[in-house]
Amino acid sequence: MRTSAAIESLPRSGIREIMELAWKVPDAIHLEVGEPNFPTPHHICEAAAEAAAAGFTKYTPNAGIEPLREVLADKVRLRNGIDATPEHIIVTAGAVAGLYSALVALVDPGSEVLLGDPSWPNYGLMMRLAGVTPVHFPLRPSQALVPRAADIEPLITDRTRAIILNSPTNPSGAITPAEVLHELLELARAYDLWVLSDEVYDEMWFDAPPASMARFDTDGRVLTFFSFSKTYAMTGWRVGYLVAPAPVVNPILKTQEPITSCVNAPAQKAAIAAITGPQDCVGEMRGSYQERRDLVMSLLDARGVPYVRPSGAFYLMADISAAGMSDVEFCRRLVIDKAVAVVPGTTFGPNSGAFARISLATATEPLLEGVGRLAGAVAEWGS
Repeated sequence: MRTSAAIESLPRSGIREIMELAWKVPDAIHLEVGEPNFPTPHHICEAAAEAAAAGFTKYTPNAGIEPLREVLADKVRLRNGIDATPEHIIVTAGAVAGLYSALVALVDPGSEVLLGDPSWPNYGLMMRLAGVTPVHFPLRPSQALVPRAADIEPLITDRTRAIILNSPTNPSGAITPAEVLHELLELARAYDLWVLSDEVYDEMWFDAPPASMARFDTDGRVLTFFSFSKTYAMTGWRVGYLVAPAPVVNPILKTQEPITSCVNAPAQKAAIAAITGPQDCVGEMRGSYQERRDLVMSLLDARGVPYVRPSGAFYLMADISAAGMSDVEFCRRLVIDKAVAVVPGTTFGPNSGAFARISLATATEPLLEGVGRLAGAVAEWGS
């Protein structure tokens, strides 16, 4: 008996490999996981508990319950500048389910989709499951890992159907400026491409809030993906949502039915409480990540380890090339010899091997201890 060719050719996540290696090391410092170290705010948990106790535990519409879609439409209008109504909103089982549903709905097997290097590895994994070929365009450290139309256009072929963009970005924390979003949107228009804009870190910014590309979309080619996971420390609740042009809402709902059907009912009530309740928790978490970022940058500066300055999310890409070994070897050895887990750069793209990703989503003391050990390892192993 055989499994599918798509599954047999699917690589394991480099994040998961490091995580499992670190689980075997007592007292390892975990800087590999992109998960907030904060609890879900109490009022959000209470809303879910009350909904479950009241019997709100049945199937819901594929697109999500109407009250949630209404407050999400208000949210994206007010906070993201996207002109949307509830009919443009689809509630999904985390942003990842929305991305996969949209990919299946919009892109035929055998087509190509443009993807940054480095970028979140799950994009490429879901493309392979859908029979779509990822084509990587370079994100250059000299340009703060921000995408540029000039680097993307030469890679477009008659098989290219879409481009995936992410700002603020995992793994680098880069934010794409509004003027660059305009350039990328013009490129998509010129070649009639869909744009899947992953904005799950839209509230996690440090210097200035990011712009949403859909604000500039005049011909209905941009789909925008959001999540409660990072903003409200709700990773395990699995609630995301997407904003889609009206003509593609029903095609995406057709794909969502056989994939997830709907998001669990109490979690949707929790999501309403998150959006409509106090937002000070979001500012507090963002402030903590910014403080950690600044402390980590100061430490790396003092130890002579280069990095790309993050403007949002909660990651930092440190240049570990001076250690004189591959990124994978460095990160595995860092776990075994120094009890610190970070992610190899090539997990995020084939040409990102000079880097390791550090997650800032852990408490300050172990974070600084782990980064200090990383800096020490670069100096020790590279000497």
